[in-house]
Amino acid sequence: MNYLPRLTLILFVCCCVISTTSAAEPKADKKPAKKLDYAIVVHGGAGSSPKSWSAEDRAGREKTMAAALKKGRDILAKGGTSLDAVEQVIRLLEDDPLFNAGRGAVMNADGGHELDSSIMDGSNRACGAVAGVKTIKNPISLARLVMTKTRHVLLAADGADRFGKEMGVKQVDQKYFSTDEQLRDLKKVQQQAKTRDKNGQLLPTKPATHFGTVGCAALDRHGNLAAGTSTGGLTNKKYGRVGDSPIVAAGTYADNATCAVSCTGVGEDFIRNAIAFDVSALMAYKGWSVQQAVRHLIRKKTHTIYGGIIALSHDGSIAVEFNTPGMSRAMADSSGRFEVKLGK
Repeated sequence: MNYLPRLTLILFVCCCVISTTSAAEPKADKKPAKKLDYAIVVHGGAGSSPKSWSAEDRAGREKTMAAALKKGRDILAKGGTSLDAVEQVIRLLEDDPLFNAGRGAVMNADGGHELDSSIMDGSNRACGAVAGVKTIKNPISLARLVMTKTRHVLLAADGADRFGKEMGVKQVDQKYFSTDEQLRDLKKVQQQAKTRDKNGQLLPTKPATHFGTVGCAALDRHGNLAAGTSTGGLTNKKYGRVGDSPIVAAGTYADNATCAVSCTGVGEDFIRNAIAFDVSALMAYKGWSVQQAVRHLIRKKTHTIYGGIIALSHDGSIAVEFNTPGMSRAMADSSGRFEVKLGK
């Protein structure tokens, strides 16, 4: 009996299996050279390239990102919790009008501001979120109060603002969030939405060029992970629209067994695909590294997303991936690492 054809077929099938496995599993990056006591990663939003910003804006964003990273790193270095680091970092970014969170948040179709935020504790999966708040100066702090002071996960709109007032968090007038730049962007987008071609058909609306959502993931000396995200959403969004930032498992996720994640980009993409949770799931169920999981989700050809992801594993490994022209991000850990980047 001639076994050669059968042997050839077996070898062909094996090669196909090996090839398929390699394509499905992105190459893992190297793990930290030594065990890290703490680590932190911050993002200031995926979107346009820094080359399209003014020199003043580039310098301002870089300075604030560095200040936020330093604040978070110092909290962790002194033995503070990952939750405290995440909240304080995001509060600082919410206060800077160069970012789309808190002051400087984009405007909705009515010219108002509706802010979203969430935070999650990786030690027990406790989480809190607020959506569509209009009077809260720092939504991330209110999200944490939802987690610690209620039996709920998400409070929205007037109810969330009312809860903030009951908790004594600082409230502000809508004018506090407004900037001339965001007003110009709103008018530009609304005018573009009315533009028609020579046949009188409305032209498709171009996506926003800079999102500016902010987020943070941290690992503390106690081995606990935490993550948080805060945003003003999309320019000219429909009033009442809620993106992924306040949706746990879509825009934010943390589990000590796997990783902490914060996302930025087109929120609808991240909600439809439960992206933040999927990073954790790929690590838990497939045994992938955090870098493999994040890279796979950003680069996959089906059920695509547009934006960026930061993630931090339980061993301190940091992953950052985005498919937009730019993404502000910053990283630090107990080895002395301290990096701030804006573009590719």
